[in-house]
Amino acid sequence: MRVLHAYNESRFGGGANNAPKATIAVSREHGLEVEVFTRSSRELPQNLRGRIRAGTSAFYPRETVRQFEATLEAFRPDVVHVHELFPLVSPWILPSCTRRGIPVVMTVLDYRLTCPVGTHLREGRICEQCTGGREHRALVNNCRGSVVESATVALFNAMARRFRLYSDHVSRFVGPSEFTCRWLVEKLGIEPSRVSMVPCVVETPERGVDDPAAGGYVGCATRLSPEKGLDTLVEAARLTGLPFSIARNETSVVSAAVPPDVPVVVTRSPDELDAYYRGARMMVFPSIWFETFGLVGAESMSHGVPVIAARIGALANLVDDGVNGLLFEPGNARDLAQKVTRLWQDPDLCRRFGRAAREKSASHWGGRTHVARLGSVYDGVRARAPAVELEAVAAE
Repeated sequence: MRVLHAYNESRFGGGANNAPKATIAVSREHGLEVEVFTRSSRELPQNLRGRIRAGTSAFYPRETVRQFEATLEAFRPDVVHVHELFPLVSPWILPSCTRRGIPVVMTVLDYRLTCPVGTHLREGRICEQCTGGREHRALVNNCRGSVVESATVALFNAMARRFRLYSDHVSRFVGPSEFTCRWLVEKLGIEPSRVSMVPCVVETPERGVDDPAAGGYVGCATRLSPEKGLDTLVEAARLTGLPFSIARNETSVVSAAVPPDVPVVVTRSPDELDAYYRGARMMVFPSIWFETFGLVGAESMSHGVPVIAARIGALANLVDDGVNGLLFEPGNARDLAQKVTRLWQDPDLCRRFGRAAREKSASHWGGRTHVARLGSVYDGVRARAPAVELEAVAAE
């Protein structure tokens, strides 16, 4: 089977970039023929010129669409699999697939389909004002902190809805968690038959940590950005008096400050991040937005390190409370501090959670399982796709 993946690389890094790359890698490992069409937001200058270019590209990037169509004709995919398209790829590539009878699968790794800024978060609180065709609220609220950027994302969502670029041209939406799948059905109005759950890829290491209770710190691997709940983490560290630390990737954009009493470790490779996971007694994920999967939480669990996560969005699906970790009330530093203290002081509980976490990783998120689930999705959309010859389309 030939699969063409198309996505825009975020300048912020994180799961939005790592998840599609992992899917592409394991697809190739398991025999799929894969081609990739991608653009990177890191190409954009961080000034008004860059914002204008992003807006122009999002609304109709004629040259990008032409290049995408050339890739379709050269590669002749059986399925096109798209991920995040804003701003440099654009959903205007999707009608090109429909005209050629090529089914489109879309993995939803953020909430841009229902929120112009993709997080449903405003001023530290969950916000759903833009759902139901009210994208203008992003401009009214200046959700991007820039009138130009807020107008761009609001108009982008309105355009996609007005021209039905997703609803008419995506055959199957893929959510990486139960929560995200429910969101697509309940908030976007997608028919349940057009939504499938395929968790992100997390390969379980051959050997987990020998004893997570011997870990020397409470870890948190994340972007330094407001939606990640860093204020909650810092306050919990103060309340417990235990050693906390934060790890971030060297390429991730920093948009939130961390006080000097919580050290920040900069990782430069997957091996360094793995070493950080394995040195922790537990990993904490205090996000205050919904998340769509919780990739770094799953990675922690794959090493046999227990996780304490906010009971919000997909994180509540990731961690089974009292089985392989603990959940706490999002934004509640005191609740988080109590859960951290409980696990820190109970080595047997820490070990039990760690074993169960690793078992869940092995049974739910491996590459073979991921490709099998995607293969089922691909087969399903191909069975319903009309047959159209590319030569005929090219001649139109």
